[in-house]
Amino acid sequence: MAALWPRRILACMATVQIRVEGRDRVGLVAAIAGRLFDLGFNLGDTAFSVLGTGFEFSTVADLPEGRIAKEVERELQSLPALSGCIVQVRPFTFEPVHADTGRATHRIRVTGGDQPGLLARLTETFVDFQANVVRLHSERIPDARGARYATQIDVAIPAGRTEACLAAIANTAEQLHLDCTWVALAPLS
Repeated sequence: MAALWPRRILACMATVQIRVEGRDRVGLVAAIAGRLFDLGFNLGDTAFSVLGTGFEFSTVADLPEGRIAKEVERELQSLPALSGCIVQVRPFTFEPVHADTGRATHRIRVTGGDQPGLLARLTETFVDFQANVVRLHSERIPDARGARYATQIDVAIPAGRTEACLAAIANTAEQLHLDCTWVALAPLS
């Protein structure tokens, strides 16, 4: 990784993305967040997901003055909880704060029988309404009849398009023989 980052870039870098992935176990978020706090980080947008038997942690944060990315990687890799994990610290080249399309207005939950193309069909519906997927979590859940699929999508729906967008996603879910529910989300402030 150091070969990708000339020293002059490391010295002037302000915002980084920190990614950690590996086998899931209890205490990962606490271990990662605790070490980053000890190193002087103030975390911005942060996400953690269990993926199968693995996990993925990602955060955007300002690199504390005097720290370089490779040192931060080594510090995280030295944690016993992260033994065998992949750790990456790299420049984050986007704005670190959401635009309006990054603030979810609704949480949609769709459940039912698993089938190929399900996620593509559901998310294509949002494009027609200029709605942006902000967060998405889906999983296949084994049960006695095979596998069920559960998807939770946090979406930013533009004002004036909410009713039509939600009706269209409900119709798409119904065509796929899926159950669909949603709630409006209060803005975070």
